[in-house]
Amino acid sequence: MNERIQELAEQAEDLAFDEVDSGSEFHPAFCRILAELIVRECAMLVETLSPGYNDYRDQIENAFRRDCVDNIKQHFGVE
Repeated sequence: MNERIQELAEQAEDLAFDEVDSGSEFHPAFCRILAELIVRECAMLVETLSPGYNDYRDQIENAFRRDCVDNIKQHFGVE
């Protein structure tokens, strides 16, 4: 398992345990929280991408990046 996915799984397990007082990693709360964390991580990666244009393309890129992040979060129902 990817190290970052393992970290997210452990974080989700802790949060799910707090939410339902159950340590089972197959609990629906664990699955939901893990999925939300992965979506947030993907959105964060898109949000921080930048080729570093120093002209009008930078404004277009920023708008496109915000749209991508918003669409990813909306598609998965993550705020």
